[in-house]
Amino acid sequence: MGKLKSQKVFDLEYFFEVAPDLLCVVGFDGYFKKINPAVCNVLGYTEDELFASPINDFIHHDDRERTAEKGAALLEGRSLLNFENRYVAKDGSVIWLSWTSVPIKRDNLVFAIAKDITYRRQLEEYERISSILGMINDDHHNRFKQHRPAVNRTFVAFKADDGQKMIEEPSQSDQFWLNSLETIVRQNAAKTELNLDLISDALAISQRQLFRRVHSILGITPNKLVRIIRLQLAWEAIASGKYRSVKEIASIAGYSSRGHFNRLFYEVYGIRVAELL
Repeated sequence: MGKLKSQKVFDLEYFFEVAPDLLCVVGFDGYFKKINPAVCNVLGYTEDELFASPINDFIHHDDRERTAEKGAALLEGRSLLNFENRYVAKDGSVIWLSWTSVPIKRDNLVFAIAKDITYRRQLEEYERISSILGMINDDHHNRFKQHRPAVNRTFVAFKADDGQKMIEEPSQSDQFWLNSLETIVRQNAAKTELNLDLISDALAISQRQLFRRVHSILGITPNKLVRIIRLQLAWEAIASGKYRSVKEIASIAGYSSRGHFNRLFYEVYGIRVAELL
């Protein structure tokens, strides 16, 4: 009987270390008490850096208030299920996490598990902007005005160019390839000569292969993906607070015509660049 019981003892510390999700033990004081390697890998900070500052310091500024509200509920003993918020990694990138947390009031601790859903959110944003660009290209202005998203960039459902098929989250190899493509676009966005030839050469594939792979992963054309990345660059430039004119933002995003850029930005985000500046 004793032997049978010993066979059921697992090395939970080993499980904690190798789990792909972010595993955390957080104190009621708002500091990490224990984390697994996935937390450092995803956020880019060392353990010492994560332990030295309150968790709030790592949360995206726009999400701190609603995160604090959920934190207050945890302190009252209420568990948290599938709560999504943004963290800022050490390199400045934004990481979306989905949290499930259980408070242990006896020990003033919270046990939490988080999944990195950044790619899912990124795909939703691609899909949202793509659907709007499709409406614009088809001159469906009346339909757009009825369904235009709020300024907080709420995501909407997306229909692929070739039908009703919903785009699923890509594989790790596809994610890595999309990252490479996006890096190329971002590095060359301000260049007037940025085109599919340049992107294809940088990826060492033909334009036909480029079209097929982008369409198979996202259901859109490479040109539309480039426009989406340019618009995201514009939004990020505005959010940085470093620029003061529409011309500067348009240039960063690679648009030579301020008028065209202004109209497109308003159609997608529902607010004019000058208002944000």
